[in-house]
Amino acid sequence: MRVIGTAGHVDHGKSTLIAALTGTHPDRLKEEQAREMTIELGFGWMTLPSGEEVGIVDVPGHRDFIENMLSGIGGIDTALLVIAADEGVMPQTKEHLAILDLLQIPAGLIVLTKTDLASDSAWLDLVETDIRLAVSDTILKDAPIIRVSAKTKTGLESLISNLQSLLADKPTRPDLNRPRLPIDRVFTMSGFGTVVTGTLSDGHLSVGDEVEILPSGQKGRVRGLQTHKQKEDTAIPGSRTAVNISGVNTEQIQRGEVVTHPNQYQATRRLDARFRLLKDVSTSLKHGDEVKFFVSASETIATIRLLGTEEFNPNEVGWIQLELRDPVVAVRGDRYILRRPSPSETLGGGVIIDHQPKGRHKRFDEDVLKSLESLAQGSPADVLLEAAMATNIAPLKEIVMRSRLETIPAGGALKELIESGKLIVLEGGLPATSSDALVVALPHWNQLCNKTLRLVEAYHTSYPLRRGIPREELKSKLKLTPRVFNATVNKLITDLLLNDYLSSIAKLGHVIKFNGQEQAKVQVLMRRFEASPFSPPSVKECVSEVGEEVLNALLEMDEFITVSSDVVFRKSDYDLMVSRIQNTIVQSGRISLAEVRDLFNTSRKYAQALLEHLDANGVTMRDGDYRKLKKP
Repeated sequence: MRVIGTAGHVDHGKSTLIAALTGTHPDRLKEEQAREMTIELGFGWMTLPSGEEVGIVDVPGHRDFIENMLSGIGGIDTALLVIAADEGVMPQTKEHLAILDLLQIPAGLIVLTKTDLASDSAWLDLVETDIRLAVSDTILKDAPIIRVSAKTKTGLESLISNLQSLLADKPTRPDLNRPRLPIDRVFTMSGFGTVVTGTLSDGHLSVGDEVEILPSGQKGRVRGLQTHKQKEDTAIPGSRTAVNISGVNTEQIQRGEVVTHPNQYQATRRLDARFRLLKDVSTSLKHGDEVKFFVSASETIATIRLLGTEEFNPNEVGWIQLELRDPVVAVRGDRYILRRPSPSETLGGGVIIDHQPKGRHKRFDEDVLKSLESLAQGSPADVLLEAAMATNIAPLKEIVMRSRLETIPAGGALKELIESGKLIVLEGGLPATSSDALVVALPHWNQLCNKTLRLVEAYHTSYPLRRGIPREELKSKLKLTPRVFNATVNKLITDLLLNDYLSSIAKLGHVIKFNGQEQAKVQVLMRRFEASPFSPPSVKECVSEVGEEVLNALLEMDEFITVSSDVVFRKSDYDLMVSRIQNTIVQSGRISLAEVRDLFNTSRKYAQALLEHLDANGVTMRDGDYRKLKKP
């Protein structure tokens, strides 16, 4: 699933182009339709000839609304820089182009719109020459220029074809199993409740998932998912997604917050970053300046601390530390934009290098600057952890191979990650980098651990009179391979979170408890067993007396032993009978069914069921009409 974003000067035909491509006009507010100007983000979608469905984000072009534009442009895979043929490159064209360049949008096309208003091909050639000059030192320097008219529909097929080719060469977003959905819209739907929208990255969301909204820390659960107005059980990375969340109100959610899985991210008020000041800004940037900081869909005021210098001049690159007024959710590698609050102006941007710095840096400390340079390159531990995040639970040698690290740095990185708790070994101790040992990154492990415990707890709630959830049922619900499932369960048992009963799994500390009514029925049944221990009530009679769930609980608690489909004994009576049969055989060499019947003054039904049970369990073996002890 890919998302395309438009960019360009106001009234250059972005919304009209999207309507022509998708059949849906993205301007949804009455004010937007009345003013014929996009204020908030608009959305549409289309299906390419290849069958791939793509979403389109329409962003405002007017200077007054450019900060709304920033909340939608960061999550796109491809940009359409829209320029009207009758006006050419304009001020917001240049500003949007600078933002696309700072955000390093992976790919783009330049769409020359309204060509029906400029039929002179010489004029169009001149406009294209100006465009090439404007994009010459940006990421769109080699982007094709497509001439279109949304009014006459000319050029649309070429645009779609070029767009499809462009996307075909770009990889889809990886699923790192740590979803982030930056919220760009919040609203209520009748009958559903709270709905938020955004572009999902870094992982998938599924119906039923527990989610956390950061930085507020509110918890909820995914009630429903939609992508392009289609219900989905799972939303994948890169998709424009609407999430119906239960347990929270719209008044509690702000645009710019992030929907995540619990315990996978932390909000921060301080960031270390690489920064580039644009070449055409009005003034230099000084230490201590207040700026507006934009990352994903969030916006806050930040105080800028320049590292290694007193000021940045236009087109300079360097290191900064940002002190944020409000907490945001960001990670290493996220790209951001800075704007001057007043007069409003885009200053520049760059990439976040450390999203959780330990403290305020000494501004002219050479060690700090060297550390940031090293971190920008990515330490071996960072590279190995990213590989582990991308592969989920996997043999260590596969993760090392994916990281492309040499043996010595990979070994050091592995030790560092394990000792810091960021990488969990599910099998064995500290393995070699060439090992088949299963390892998992901490966020993945936390998610799997929490899911496993929730499933076990839910089973205990649904079946309080059962010892635990059957192993096969738990494995099926977790959708794990046998090796990964066994390693996971063994780890949780070692960590004293689960108990293993061979055929079932229970949470540590779980015990079967009867309520008062059930206990009274059990006591009545037990008195019947005491009155006739070797000819006890049948299974059918037991079920009639206490119910099937209580009887199964007594069996799981080892109070009763099943010897056939219709015969159960109390454990103490069963042990006594087995002991007497073994002693008789030792003394006489063998025992017959009639002798067992007479030994316990019971009927043939019980004697035969017990002997066949002992045969099946390897205690005895038939020898004609007799039983002997089975030899070891």
